[in-house]
Amino acid sequence: RRGRQTLIRTDSGGGTHEFVAWLAKPGRWLSYSVGMTITDAIHAAVLRIPATAWTVAVEPGGEIRDGAWVAELDGDCLKGWPAGMRLIVRKERPHPGAQLRFTDADGMRLTCFATNTKDMPIGALELRHRQRARAEDRIRAARATGLRNLPLHDAAQNQIWLEIVQIALDLLAWMPMLALTGPARLWEPRRLRLRLFSTAAQLVTTGRRRILRLARHWPWTHLITDALARLDTLPNPG
Repeated sequence: RRGRQTLIRTDSGGGTHEFVAWLAKPGRWLSYSVGMTITDAIHAAVLRIPATAWTVAVEPGGEIRDGAWVAELDGDCLKGWPAGMRLIVRKERPHPGAQLRFTDADGMRLTCFATNTKDMPIGALELRHRQRARAEDRIRAARATGLRNLPLHDAAQNQIWLEIVQIALDLLAWMPMLALTGPARLWEPRRLRLRLFSTAAQLVTTGRRRILRLARHWPWTHLITDALARLDTLPNPG
């Protein structure tokens, strides 16, 4: 919307000079939060950060994230990058059984991202960047909706299949916003398929009317009837 800045979030695949320069180009009304690869320079800079410079990471509810800290890097790490870019690193104790990577340090898992947002604490910026996982949720939902395999032999047929999957994903994206309430808005395709889409029902025609009769004993029948009622109150877009 005009007058409102758009936030672009990516994983480390977007942490390139070309992409960040494109995001920071004058005239673009963009804010970005881009994952960065832990280079040797960043790794060395992390080891030089004093203990007093680390700030605790936070959870969405404002609680302290146990075993995680964030800090901001400057100096040589920002050379060659667009002006106004901030580089923020997080260190976190790995989960039990997790293996450390070569880029980790002092037994801590390191992650790093860049942003051009200025007036926000680094803890809030790190939380905002971490919440990009919602895009990964969409990818997982797409695989569960038919994108995992191409079932047909012909490329043109599979192209039609992908279009059908895309329509299904659009419906799954709009349904929680327009029809569902409460915890049901967070259900993924497998749970929706079990609780809502596989509900036993009967389509009855009487008095020139078609009536959908849902099974009374189904535990989630009320969710379906409430969803239909909510959709019925929406204005007709046509």
